[in-house]
Amino acid sequence: MERFVAGIDSSTQSTKVVVVDIETGRVKAAGRAPHKVTGGGGARESDPRMWWRALAEALAATGMAGEVSAVSIAAQQHGLVVLDADGEPLRDAVLWNDTRAAQDVHRLVCALGGPSRWAEDIGSVPVAAFTVSSWAWLRRTDPDIADRVVAVRLPHDYLTERLTGSAVTDRGDASGTGWWSVHREAYSEDVLGLPEVALATSALPRVLDAGDLAGTVTATAARETGLRQGIPVGPGTGDNMAASLGIGLAPGQVAMSLGTSGTVFSRANAPTADPDGVIAGFADAAGLYLPLACALNCTLAVDRMAALFGVDREAVADNTELVVLPYLDGERTPDLPRAGGTILGLRHDSNAGEILLAAYRGAAASLLRATERITEYVDAISESSPLVLIGGGARGATWQRTVLELSGRPIVVPEPEEFVAKGAAAQAAAALGGATADAVGAAWAGTSTRTERAPVARDDAALGRIDAAIEAVSGLYGPGAD
Repeated sequence: MERFVAGIDSSTQSTKVVVVDIETGRVKAAGRAPHKVTGGGGARESDPRMWWRALAEALAATGMAGEVSAVSIAAQQHGLVVLDADGEPLRDAVLWNDTRAAQDVHRLVCALGGPSRWAEDIGSVPVAAFTVSSWAWLRRTDPDIADRVVAVRLPHDYLTERLTGSAVTDRGDASGTGWWSVHREAYSEDVLGLPEVALATSALPRVLDAGDLAGTVTATAARETGLRQGIPVGPGTGDNMAASLGIGLAPGQVAMSLGTSGTVFSRANAPTADPDGVIAGFADAAGLYLPLACALNCTLAVDRMAALFGVDREAVADNTELVVLPYLDGERTPDLPRAGGTILGLRHDSNAGEILLAAYRGAAASLLRATERITEYVDAISESSPLVLIGGGARGATWQRTVLELSGRPIVVPEPEEFVAKGAAAQAAAALGGATADAVGAAWAGTSTRTERAPVARDDAALGRIDAAIEAVSGLYGPGAD
């Protein structure tokens, strides 16, 4: 008899649900519902209640909500959800790609004793995206709201609490807040006690281990979502941690996600601590660690450049010496939240195809330089370790070409799936007992089809031009700039 579980991915732009056959890992049904993101000038916000409505709508779209035996929720990392005593949002959630906290980051880093102290205590040096940064921004800009806050949640925490009534999170998502230490597996009283933060642990959810349950679906949540009351709910996690489960990533492998934003991550047996802040030393959702770098500008920025010049996204030149830094939303890697898009080297005979190719390279280079940094912390990664490409850009011919030419590594492209939702489904399957989520994800991934491409010689000249351009732009938009 078939048994099914549901995995939910509440991302920046939409909620996706997959209903998966536990035994085979085959997706039986899927559903999707959009989100609305508001704000400009660095602001990015969404109403958390909309996420809940989208979750119910996406579950309904599968036609199988009442047939699943367990569920788990993954969601966008870092977002700040602030609640009152009744559990109602006091304002729209601040999202991970909101850059308004840029000036608060410097104060936070200095207040704890500098980047090295953050890396050694928390595992990561905060950037504007981190929850601790958004919270410091809110306390500075709207103290009246901050004073009324009773509970602080991440997006997946908020949704899981509405599903179960339990105020819980998991170690993977907690590691992206900036106030939970991967080295001590606990909230940091030193960070929470900073004047810029001043937050009690009682306002935060309990942190679950990888094999823990978040609870069961309540009667109210069952009525609102179509799920059956009492079915188990997995711990949930952040989107990158869930993607790692969904693709069956093993220690020593490197994944590169090419979406609206771009990430590169691997799995490690020990926590990492990068004092330069390039690598965020996260925990994963399976008891190990997930060193990760994130670039705000990836496929969306490249598509925007193509639209600006009226060409198809694949209409690139064979080569170019132009450099484009497509930092249309500011940038996180490198840490230039106030930057804009930059084109260097334009000449009379430059054409749109060259500019577009340079935009691909500029977006990919940040992730590939971060990959080199990750290899310094994960001994199992060798020079021949392939890059596993996922996300909306993974199957694009020019994205694959760009990654091959700038990395010098082979690439592996799994058949496209909703890997974040699939990883959450693996957590749901584990909630029923038996195998761990890690083992479930690996078993399911082992049945999927993958395309492999051999490495080519790395284009060091192109990388060198991009590095030089980043150094020049950093003088205009970096922390020391006016």
